Amino acid sequence: MAQVWKCSGLRWSPEGPVLVWDGGRCSALPRGKQVGFAVPEGGVRTCVGARGHACPVRAVVPGRSTGARCEECARLDRAHSVAADTFADDPRPYRVYLAWFGPGMVKVGITAVERGSARLLEQGAVCFSRLGTGPLMAARRAEELLRAALQVPDRIPYAEKRAVRSALPGTEEERAAQVRELHARAVALSGWPESLRPEPCEVIDHMGAFGLADVPVAFGEVVELVPGGGVSGELVAAAGPDLHLAVGGRGVVVLDTRLMTGWELVPPADEGAAGLSFPVREFTRRPEGLF
Repeated sequence: MAQVWKCSGLRWSPEGPVLVWDGGRCSALPRGKQVGFAVPEGGVRTCVGARGHACPVRAVVPGRSTGARCEECARLDRAHSVAADTFADDPRPYRVYLAWFGPGMVKVGITAVERGSARLLEQGAVCFSRLGTGPLMAARRAEELLRAALQVPDRIPYAEKRAVRSALPGTEEERAAQVRELHARAVALSGWPESLRPEPCEVIDHMGAFGLADVPVAFGEVVELVPGGGVSGELVAAAGPDLHLAVGGRGVVVLDTRLMTGWELVPPADEGAAGLSFPVREFTRRPEGLF
């Protein structure tokens, strides 16, 4: 009988992306690695719980959910997140940042200083610059100020990020230009919280870390895992939670690893062969048509 694994998601380590499995085992994901798994016939996707605790009812969750949590566990998880603003007395220092995902795609956000660049790698930010450092609530006020004054969002859908990855500007300076311009406007704003220390513009580029230079255009994205289905292919790029896999004659498909959580997974039936039998949403227009 094949060994069964449950995926806890993709994490970004200093050495690159790794898949984390229940029990603590990690699988490094260097480019060129063959990645493959299948969902057994009759498999069911169950809630992953919240804040390190198992779901008390092992609720079944939809295959297309990227959170893999039932309604109650999702509520508990969000209630204890920084985004919920429920920990105003958090003593840790936070950073405000500008993150760039493609032409016209810049967002503002905050992250704990202790996390370094991890939050930006997890989001798939192609490049970013820090704006300021200070207490959590000051960082929150600055984030709201920037959203209103600069008209930049605090969230960009992953579908939009994926659509432009194979047609990004080729030089770091081109990719950094919009971040530099917005950074200069941001630090010049009145109303900047006094307890937030401004930081100079220093654009950090993740193009190499993600392997996005000359990445082949993907034909589509996996929309859900299903019992009896599987995928196997060569890893050509990884950005945020997404793996870009070359799956044989069909080309490259994007797999959001958040869709893997909650499933019991086994090795593919033919471990040496590339293939794909999960449902896919094909991209209807090429990224070149966006510009």
